[in-house]
Amino acid sequence: MDEGVKYGETELKMESVVTYVRRLLGREKKKEEERHLRANDRTFNGSFRYTNNAIKTSKYNIITFLPLNLFEQFTRLANAYFLFLFCLQLIPRVSSLSWFTTAVPLILVLSITGVKDASDDIKRHRSDKQVNNRKVDVLVDGQLKKEKWRNVQVGDIIKLENNQFVTADLLLLSSSEPLNLVYVETAELDGETNLKVKQALTVTGEMGNSTEVLGAFKGEVRCEPPNNRLDKFKGALTVDKQVYSLDNDKVLLRGCTLRNTEWCFGLVIFGGPDTKLMQNSGKTKFKRTSIDHLMNILVLCIFGFLATMCAILTVGNAVWEVKEGSVFTVFLPREDDTSAGLSSFLTFWSYVIVLNTVVPISLYVSVEFIRLGNSFFIDWDRKMYYPKNDTPAQARTTTLNEDLGRIKYIFSDKTGTLTQNIMVFNRCSINGKAFGELFDFSGQRVEITEVRKNTDPGFVPSSDTTLQSFMFQQGFSSSLVISGELHYQAQSPDEGALVTAARNFGFVFRSRTPETVTLMEMGRKVIYELVAVLDFNNVRKRMSVIVRSPDGKLLLLCKGADTIVYERLHPSCDNLMKVTTNHLNEYAGDGLRTLVLAYKDLDKSYLEEWKQRHHEACTAIDGREERLDELYEEIEKDLMLLGATAVEDKLQDGVPQTIEQLAKADIKIWVLTGDKQETAENIGYSCNMLREEMKDVFIVAANTADEVREELQNARRKMCPDAAETPHVTTSRAGLFWLQKTQTVQDEKVDGDYGLVINGHSLAFALEKDMRMELLRTACMCQTVICCRVTPLQKAQVVELVKKYKQAVTLAIGDGANDVSMIKAAHVGVGISGHEGMQAVISSDFSFAQFRYLQRLLLVHGRWSYLRMCKFLRYFFYKNFTFTFVHFWYAFFCGFSAQTVYDEWFITCYNLVYTALPVLGMSLFDQDVNDRWSFRYPQLYSPGQQNLYFNKKVFVRCMMHSWYSSLILFFIPWAAMHDTVRDDGKDIADYQSFALLAQTCLLVVVSVQLCLDTYYWTAVNQFFMWGSLAAYFAVSFTMYSNGMFLIFTSAFPFVGVARNSLNQPNVWLTIFLASLLCLLPVVAFRFILIQLRPTINDKLRHKVQMEALPAPAPRRPPPRRISTRRSGYAFSHAQGYGNLVTSKNFLRPLKKRTALFVQTDSPLAQNEPQHYRSIAEEPEGSQSP
Repeated sequence: MDEGVKYGETELKMESVVTYVRRLLGREKKKEEERHLRANDRTFNGSFRYTNNAIKTSKYNIITFLPLNLFEQFTRLANAYFLFLFCLQLIPRVSSLSWFTTAVPLILVLSITGVKDASDDIKRHRSDKQVNNRKVDVLVDGQLKKEKWRNVQVGDIIKLENNQFVTADLLLLSSSEPLNLVYVETAELDGETNLKVKQALTVTGEMGNSTEVLGAFKGEVRCEPPNNRLDKFKGALTVDKQVYSLDNDKVLLRGCTLRNTEWCFGLVIFGGPDTKLMQNSGKTKFKRTSIDHLMNILVLCIFGFLATMCAILTVGNAVWEVKEGSVFTVFLPREDDTSAGLSSFLTFWSYVIVLNTVVPISLYVSVEFIRLGNSFFIDWDRKMYYPKNDTPAQARTTTLNEDLGRIKYIFSDKTGTLTQNIMVFNRCSINGKAFGELFDFSGQRVEITEVRKNTDPGFVPSSDTTLQSFMFQQGFSSSLVISGELHYQAQSPDEGALVTAARNFGFVFRSRTPETVTLMEMGRKVIYELVAVLDFNNVRKRMSVIVRSPDGKLLLLCKGADTIVYERLHPSCDNLMKVTTNHLNEYAGDGLRTLVLAYKDLDKSYLEEWKQRHHEACTAIDGREERLDELYEEIEKDLMLLGATAVEDKLQDGVPQTIEQLAKADIKIWVLTGDKQETAENIGYSCNMLREEMKDVFIVAANTADEVREELQNARRKMCPDAAETPHVTTSRAGLFWLQKTQTVQDEKVDGDYGLVINGHSLAFALEKDMRMELLRTACMCQTVICCRVTPLQKAQVVELVKKYKQAVTLAIGDGANDVSMIKAAHVGVGISGHEGMQAVISSDFSFAQFRYLQRLLLVHGRWSYLRMCKFLRYFFYKNFTFTFVHFWYAFFCGFSAQTVYDEWFITCYNLVYTALPVLGMSLFDQDVNDRWSFRYPQLYSPGQQNLYFNKKVFVRCMMHSWYSSLILFFIPWAAMHDTVRDDGKDIADYQSFALLAQTCLLVVVSVQLCLDTYYWTAVNQFFMWGSLAAYFAVSFTMYSNGMFLIFTSAFPFVGVARNSLNQPNVWLTIFLASLLCLLPVVAFRFILIQLRPTINDKLRHKVQMEALPAPAPRRPPPRRISTRRSGYAFSHAQGYGNLVTSKNFLRPLKKRTALFVQTDSPLAQNEPQHYRSIAEEPEGSQSP
């Protein structure tokens, strides 16, 4: 079973230690049940010991870095083992090797890892410092004073100005806008770029911006404790013994941005880590790859194997001492206090030191270098560089590279991740005629995105009243805020796109008062009286306005979802409705967001009578909503159809192609978004995640737990009627010492493709303990899963659910602060540098600018990193087990005396010098096929998901291979040297000559084995390979020279061995024979395996040799799809906004206000204007290629 499922054990241990210490010191903070605070009273608020507004995402400080970092590093079993080994080597009677052979590599490993961890944490400290040192105006003793964010405390009153970030979670007190309204952008919280409206209480709004009055304000707030619910807030404000209810509309959350509001004042309720933004961020976890966890288990197994070998040799030593040892005591007497039993005990620990190379410490040094090198390749990849924003890809951590090659589930945000946060007016249908795309001479679609400064009256013929009516209604909006030079900001981003498009064609929304709306129609100023607004809600799915034109004509203008508006059309529109429906199906096939526009001429006498009943319904105490709905239904009948609009929630470049490639690699993509259901569905179809060819797309939108369970079960039974009612769960043991109990829900086969869409309310029920397995089973049967209206916490819970029960490697990708908890929860977190700030990037493991780069990160860099790491581990264990097993065989010929078969200097240099660089060269540059072939055949990714390249079985095969090689490398040289003489008759069968021959054979064999394992040769590989062999012979001749012996007699005893042995032909013949016997079976076995059971890599590598390099895939426009589903509607108003529009106090007198953006090239300014396509007429029924 896969071992890469449990992360964060270190944090849990450290958290428990810290909690225990705090409890001992009496400093453990009690759980807060209710927050009580008083405005402008730091003494009172300080008694509750609330946290200040400083945030901390770093892990260490100067004092805790050394102990915490060393604690984390020694949780690696191998590091603890080498520390124990170092202590053993300090005992003279046990150690047969010098202490520095272990101490130097151990210190090097700890230092390299410590420096890397310190570097990562310094970046986090800098990020925290940048945020904490921002300045804000704080009211202190009746005066506004600039303070750093970190010094803001609960109960302070602060002043925010336009385009400022909200400092903390605030209770809105007053604002510059009428009715004490403020407009905020919540993109970092919920991913939505449309403006939200917040409103202060009247009692606090009357204080205005008077610092004296605000400074004397002593209101008390009692509210809920800190929590992560973004959409709910409960509390009460007490002012002069009067209690006022507080809800979410009165609160500004940290992470929001103030828009179109000159100033506002707020009372700090939650600060720093207590804010809802930080409560949703999740804990920073110490992430480790699945290979790290597997290596911990393998190291434990190796320790057992090492103890077994040492025990066997200890028994051998005891037997030998009893039977043969007495013969040698004449000339090699024992020490006085040493018995045969004590000698055997000491021999056990001596062999622990001699055979410690089964787990060499250089393994971890090499692993860190390989990960660092592969991280640099990601940073340096020009094909992942986004020139528009000058943003390169960045590996923000160097410890997770190989997990990029094992991803099975991707959890993606929508807004800003799959889309660009830009609404583009794409096409429309007017009176049965389709208007839409432009094509060049070659048939390619042309996008015209620049905003037109001069209107084009020629587009709308003055004689065509239908076209004029359509553009008039499209340009008429009841919820726009005009900022700057006719830059529109609307509650609905779709409405902003429509109004801007109408402006470009001669119908310009200019201004509004509570009773009138001013338009410029084809250059002519026209003022309409706003009679009534029939507000939008999620049940009506439409919005209407009643207006009176200058000539006294009364019109009802309605826009909404096609299914809703069609039910209210006049029978005379049946034929037009059929034509428009065909156009809507085309638009839906392209994944566009649609609205249907209709109108109705009203009779004056009827409207007067209707207005009277409308007034009575608005003032009714009981049944107000029901009476209003009846009135709306009554007047919104017999509408005349004008046409339909299609707005594109513009995808990032290459998103559908990327999702298609990842799906071919058997990677499942789940979309977790805060947007509404219709928007999420539209994007699902645009990205080809949801397709018309699917057998069914299940919608789960129930309101109770039982209904959610029933809908999930019905979906599962339809997909797999024969499946058991209870899931098939496999229970097993995993982790260090096999103490962790894991449960795996097995995949169930489904015939055909299905999709699942579930909203946040239903997901909350589905994630409960008794229903989560049902959710997991149903979701995993589906090809596509889309969760909409989910909170940041729910995103993390979905990720944790899949991690726990699917035992698969997960990746989360997003661009906003609402994605941080999901990014931290997944095995690998990816942040996109987008329009929603840098919070996701700061918390991520990898980052880049565009979603399409994800396929290169996984299919190229991830797959190569996994392949290289697995090759490295296989080879490294092979060469070190072979090295160690030769010691084992030699023990039977040296009286089990713990004598080493090699020269001590060869033992020191074997892993650090002679074999280090060649394996690093392979592990950094090797590739089975290049990047183009990797893109062409995404199926190459599947072996990583199944963990085929390195697992326990592969490890056992490496041991068996090493065992065979060690037999050859010991007994062939031993037999060749036994009773052998030189050409001149002198004896050559001595220990030193045998040691030289054995180590030379070993080095030649492992070097040739590396050549067989290398797929891709570079000049660096060649240099490392031949350079290491040359270094071995050069060092050997130098160390075994007379000069070194004379200078350091005790350190270099092998004087003259190299020149006396390596000039003999039989020595070189022995090296050749041993190499042939070691490598020939490997070549033969691989040849037979490729012929009988070729892998996909084998097949493709053979194909690469036969075919030319594939050309880059041309970018073709997607084929036109005709959808039979009802098109999703483009509308995202908040209910109740119509009442504000018609309020007498809604708009203040028009006055010149400062420009929102002084720098036109600033990032904020770039986000402000929306760019929309121009429209050209196309013949009815025509289709693009």
